[in-house]
Amino acid sequence: MNFIRNTIAVLIGLGIAGLIITLGIRAFPQWVTFEAFAPFEHWQRFLFSMKDDKAFFGFLLFISGLGTTIGGVATAIIVKYAKVAYAILIGFIMLFIAMLDVIIFPYHPTFYKISIFLTFFPFSWIGGKIVEVIYERNKKKRIAEKMNKTK
Repeated sequence: MNFIRNTIAVLIGLGIAGLIITLGIRAFPQWVTFEAFAPFEHWQRFLFSMKDDKAFFGFLLFISGLGTTIGGVATAIIVKYAKVAYAILIGFIMLFIAMLDVIIFPYHPTFYKISIFLTFFPFSWIGGKIVEVIYERNKKKRIAEKMNKTK
């Protein structure tokens, strides 16, 4: 049962991260060069039109970090054990996808190619740690309440 729960948690985390990145790209109308909702359907043409726009790639790094953090939080909330490890798994999968993107499409600037390694793991780790800290605080609070009731 835990395997199914963990698998669903990872899929939900990846879905949330992908949705946040998609919504982030669509946030600025001047960047929208496509008709469909998801920019990934026409990704090569979209990247070619953005290849000289350093602000777009900087924002893409930011929104990818934010999406990975929130995806990591969602995953860590759903899984029962090893919350940080599963959140980091979201970062690893997103990094793998970003590396494939950089390898397949040659339009990314050098700073983006380097920065993806510094974005996905730390932000997903932060997402897992957020949930772990909240759960630990709640656990300590329950223990303290039990201790106070017994006195």
